[in-house]
Amino acid sequence: MISYIELDVWLETRKLVKMVYAICKKFPSEEVYGLTSQIKRCSVSVPSNIAEGCGRHSSNETIHFLHISRGSLFELETQLYLANDLEFLSIEELKLLLVQVTSCKKLLNGFINYYRKNVT
Repeated sequence: MISYIELDVWLETRKLVKMVYAICKKFPSEEVYGLTSQIKRCSVSVPSNIAEGCGRHSSNETIHFLHISRGSLFELETQLYLANDLEFLSIEELKLLLVQVTSCKKLLNGFINYYRKNVT
């Protein structure tokens, strides 16, 4: 199996983290320990759990961490909608981020399915 650092899903989720960090710079400073922190931690969780899952010894453990990663994508999506509701993000910024979130969801779901069929 190839290293996780070569996986498209891991690379794309890293792009998402970079996008999130760039957009969070525009959030109000009073949100640094609120929604900004939540969004950043959540986004970082996605590629981190992919990496952790790939480092596990059993297929069940790997799939468990891939599911955690997927859950973090859904959590991030919700937080981005909230940021838009609170007018920290424009609708255009939200749409751009959601395109990347959706792309990451598809890649992650594909990787989970591949892993279940070919590795377990």
